[in-house]
Amino acid sequence: MTETPQAPLSPDDLAALREASTATLTTQLFKLGLRNTFLAGLGRVTGDQPRMVGEAFTLRYIPAREDIDTLDVFDDYDHPQRAAIEQAGPGQVLVVDCRGEGRAASAGNILLSRLSVRGAAGLVTDGTLRDIEEISKLPLPVYAAGAAAMTNLAQHHAVDTQVPVGCAGVPVYPGDVLVGDRDGVVCVPRHLVPVVAHQAREQERLEAFLTERVLAGAPLRGTYPADEDTLRAYEESRLTTASQPSTQVQLHPQD
Repeated sequence: MTETPQAPLSPDDLAALREASTATLTTQLFKLGLRNTFLAGLGRVTGDQPRMVGEAFTLRYIPAREDIDTLDVFDDYDHPQRAAIEQAGPGQVLVVDCRGEGRAASAGNILLSRLSVRGAAGLVTDGTLRDIEEISKLPLPVYAAGAAAMTNLAQHHAVDTQVPVGCAGVPVYPGDVLVGDRDGVVCVPRHLVPVVAHQAREQERLEAFLTERVLAGAPLRGTYPADEDTLRAYEESRLTTASQPSTQVQLHPQD
């Protein structure tokens, strides 16, 4: 399908999202009335990596049909699944709509290896994956509902790319921003990225301050949520930190 060009997202907004947890983002979106943004039931398949942040590139599956979905369909390099791998690029997260069906894998290690080499920001599927052991070693954030050895053709027919999809019950539109961490994945509607990104970063900083106070023995009352005295202390701590000169480490040649 022909895509409508979208205005680029601000690098500063994306940087702010990288500092925000999915828990914080769901709270910020909840404040705006959005309650269905977290892709429940998905776990990170790959190891410890920086937070996943990227624009959605979507792939839609419908149920397979035996007379159509045979192994020779992959001889066509324009097959929608193959095309999605070759088209999703740097800064994009391939989001695969499997209708929550996990009896057959939505992709495997070779395809995800190609996606990784192309510099994609990640892959998210509400289905399963095959070759999980190999995929777990990729330098690519990957989120899925689990593992399955069966080829995708047994349950899935790849229809099209870059259309609105439902993934884990959440509507995802091309260009929306997917953020992933150890809790899972949240979808931030593209037009709301400038609204929530910096508020989420500020919430992270405030909650880090509140956590320190709780660990130091402060009770929840007055601390969480923060009352005026606590907020005043937070602002004072920020001013103190901002006024401190930065320390630069001088490295010797032998270092």
